[in-house]
Amino acid sequence: MIVIVDERKLVTEGYNSLFDREGVASAGFASGEFDEWVESAADEDVKSVRAFLIGDCGEDTVSPRKIRGRTGAPVIALSDHHSLENTLRLFESGVDDVIRKPVHIREILARISAIRRRVQEEASFTEIGAMRIFLDGRDPEIAGQPLPLPRRERRILEYLASNRGRRVTKTQVFNAIYGIFDEEVEENVVESHISKLRKKLREKLGFDPIDSKRFLGYRLVG
Repeated sequence: MIVIVDERKLVTEGYNSLFDREGVASAGFASGEFDEWVESAADEDVKSVRAFLIGDCGEDTVSPRKIRGRTGAPVIALSDHHSLENTLRLFESGVDDVIRKPVHIREILARISAIRRRVQEEASFTEIGAMRIFLDGRDPEIAGQPLPLPRRERRILEYLASNRGRRVTKTQVFNAIYGIFDEEVEENVVESHISKLRKKLREKLGFDPIDSKRFLGYRLVG
């Protein structure tokens, strides 16, 4: 999920719509609401955020260092002002990148992926048995052959791969894929996506690589 912080509701709603077209969950906050949320939200909710985009916060300020105290997700400033002084000020505040508007939504996603790779010092893919699962939006490969997947199924597989070695609950998967504030989608939709994903992986691998236990959640195995 991507979190956008901006005092202008029209801006946050606009980004929400653009991210939704790319199959990426997002949520918008005014700066005061966000400050309260980042201090009080459960660890699972904060860690489900893929990146924070900080726009115009009026007279209020959003502290990137406060965000980093809860999560290592990238913090990116969206700037309406194209001056060197403003750009340097934003970097000094602790953001990971400054993006000047207007900007295409795909460039934002590409920058987020690039920062996450550097910060986490992780490869662009994870190999689990015969599966090569990319973390940058590409379809996975099974024994070297691409396996085309719908966006939701691909993102679930990526999320399971990024949490290799530990179980994740249905709620955690839902929050990562749909966002913690999406009340229009039932959580049980995760089971449907995972069922379809399992069938495709089983056909290619000859076994079910998604181990599930009631009440404990899901884990990807090789």
